[in-house]
Amino acid sequence: MNLIIFGPPGAGKGTQADKIVTEFNLNKISTGDLLRDEISKNTTLGKEIKKIIDKGSFVTDETINNLIKKIFSNNENHNRLIFDGYPRNLNQTKNLDHLLKKNKQSLTCVLSLNVPEDVVVKRILGRQVCTKCSLIFNKFFNPSNKKNHNCGEQFLTTRSDDKEEVIIKRYKTYIIETLPILNFYKNLDLLYEIDGIKDIDSIYKEIRQILHSLDG
Repeated sequence: MNLIIFGPPGAGKGTQADKIVTEFNLNKISTGDLLRDEISKNTTLGKEIKKIIDKGSFVTDETINNLIKKIFSNNENHNRLIFDGYPRNLNQTKNLDHLLKKNKQSLTCVLSLNVPEDVVVKRILGRQVCTKCSLIFNKFFNPSNKKNHNCGEQFLTTRSDDKEEVIIKRYKTYIIETLPILNFYKNLDLLYEIDGIKDIDSIYKEIRQILHSLDG
């Protein structure tokens, strides 16, 4: 099977994607990972990508699409892909559709974790990491206490870029950019929308039910 998983920042799609990969033996494709991998290989394309990123610019659709094309040339990925962070716009969506057809593959489904803006803000703003034991807490949903954390409050830190105005901007950008893509897959009857407010295990239970019904 081939899947795409969508979700705004803080939706927990990375966590769900990792669970899917483990149970269904898929390969997760993240554009961020692909870019970093190409740079680390020091290829001609990798050098160009590094120049673009070092300038603070965005990598073009053409570059991203070429990296995705390489994925399909590897037989180990045949009908075993889950895309996380791709496609990001309609151009990339149509490119993926073309590559699937060209390689005689198909998309099994598209999963979209729906989480409202206020919950996303609380999830990200409330995020705390212990510098001593690396456990992650959330002061709104899963606060640190004496029962679940022995290190002490003084070791809890927050990320410097977790600011409300930044989070809201990223959320709105995601909604604007993703809506046309979701509508594209909805028209193809491939879209499954999931309530992303529920706890991790409940969300995954729903996802696995969908995937087993389609895989069976």
